[in-house]
Amino acid sequence: MTSPAIRFRVDFHDRCSVGIGKVRLLEEIERTGSLSQAARDMAMSYRRAWLLIHSLNAGFDAPVVRATVGGRSGGGAKLTPFGRQLIVAYRKLESRLTLLAADYMRGIAAHAARHRRVSVAGGTRPRKSIARSLKRASR
Repeated sequence: MTSPAIRFRVDFHDRCSVGIGKVRLLEEIERTGSLSQAARDMAMSYRRAWLLIHSLNAGFDAPVVRATVGGRSGGGAKLTPFGRQLIVAYRKLESRLTLLAADYMRGIAAHAARHRRVSVAGGTRPRKSIARSLKRASR
């Protein structure tokens, strides 16, 4: 039996939230030094990545990422100390929540069916097939 996975988002106010996608993007920027490379590595459009970083920078009173333009090195993106602090805090919270979930959900997790997906109708067809069936039925 494995522990349940935790996916969560922290809302600071109605226009400022941090979840696993933004944190992973920050970690990729830290690793690559580039927003465009981080987006490529995550199979995300540059526009989507830029919008996520823009929302983080606008949502806090301190920026999480600073962009550099052109020059010999070609520019890039760099996490600020606040951006690193945000990653660390999120990952610590994730670790604590994972332990809590394992503790509280131990008895429930034992009942999780791993061998098949159950559809709304009670069948065992994979989601993709159901989506295709629904699309065909709506034609």
